[in-house]
Amino acid sequence: MSRNRIRRVLFTALLIMALPFTCRFIEAAEAHTYQYGRNMIVGAYFEEWSIYAANYNVADIQSSGAADLLTHVLYAFANVSATGQCAIADTWADYQDPYLPSLNGQPYSGPLYGNFAALLQLKHLHPNLKVLISIGGASASNTANFSTAASTAAGRSGLASSCIDMFVSGNIAPGISAAGLFDGIDIDWEFPTNGDTENFTALIREFRSQLNALAVTNHKKYLLTIAAPAGSQNYSNIQLAEVASQLDFLNMETYDYHGTWESTTNHAAPLRESPLDPARGQGLYVEATIDAYLAAGVPAHKMVLGIPSYGRGWAGVPATNFGLYESSTGAAPSPTGDSLETDGVATYRTLETFTSSGFTLHHDPLSSADWLYNPTSETFWTFDDPDSVAAKMEYAKFGGLGGAFQWAIKDDDANATLLKTMATGLHRAPQAAKKAASR
Repeated sequence: MSRNRIRRVLFTALLIMALPFTCRFIEAAEAHTYQYGRNMIVGAYFEEWSIYAANYNVADIQSSGAADLLTHVLYAFANVSATGQCAIADTWADYQDPYLPSLNGQPYSGPLYGNFAALLQLKHLHPNLKVLISIGGASASNTANFSTAASTAAGRSGLASSCIDMFVSGNIAPGISAAGLFDGIDIDWEFPTNGDTENFTALIREFRSQLNALAVTNHKKYLLTIAAPAGSQNYSNIQLAEVASQLDFLNMETYDYHGTWESTTNHAAPLRESPLDPARGQGLYVEATIDAYLAAGVPAHKMVLGIPSYGRGWAGVPATNFGLYESSTGAAPSPTGDSLETDGVATYRTLETFTSSGFTLHHDPLSSADWLYNPTSETFWTFDDPDSVAAKMEYAKFGGLGGAFQWAIKDDDANATLLKTMATGLHRAPQAAKKAASR
């Protein structure tokens, strides 16, 4: 077959694949009467432990220009205790560390210090910025404690009231207040089982009810969100429409579709499914997750697309197809100096430098995904870069989604390149985005 013939066949195949996607997005755009520049969410998770190995502080959100573009910061994490109460996970990082850099040039006066004091300074510089406390995370203890607390009406009431008192009202410790810091709560229960389904819904309703009651008293709206799982084995255990009706938005965890728990290389967060993907038919891509939530009755405008600022890597990968969809011998070693310090995982901050050290960047137009491959070391890394992020922002815009968020901001580069790509792509404050991008 001639080269031109091959090109025509591939182009036709791409058009056929894109047709349902295009039609669905036209319908979505009409349904949501999308207008460029509408106020879309640009969010980022800030991990309390960022101040340690990564040496990333709240002040870096300001100095990078990211704060000019963010609408929401989600602070990870608070714990759920064995007694079903909200609990501080790291007292030093959260409110005791007096040595963090100031954002406004003024020293922290105490008794509130740490990330909480820094975030209050950030909010004073950006009065429209919303900050949420994210409760839970991936630890087994939080998962078990969520399940126990949610299993009774008294447990649900007690957990919600303790979280609201500690974080929304600001009573974080005796004699120490963080009042005015948190504008709402993000529930990150990973992951409810099929035995938790009704209790999960009841817990969300309890949080919503108590936040609404406080809103009447304080004449202020409080936000309630969840970290929404991407895998069908997890979201099938949630009454999605009922839960969504209680939420302001859902932070869609549209990443980690593939990783080194598998021996075959693949994209960690592909936007679409490639016909060449050996895992095709399993719904392991972003569009499949969004479609499933839509089919379950979750409004598009309540879904906020998750963007990973880290990648996943394999070692011992042969050079065929530049390493994509090939076997491996295991996880790629953690790159020297990378703050995650975990084999098989690396930050965008590290990975963006790899093209200067033997890696070649490759783009998969079928999945709208990118990867890095080094044939000498036989190492493969899947990650999101500005090109793949820009494609996802187009998807979010024309699909009528509520915006996008980043996990996690410390893993972006020093210039917050991925976050700025998100903001620019969503047409959030275009003048501010243009100014920030030029820094």
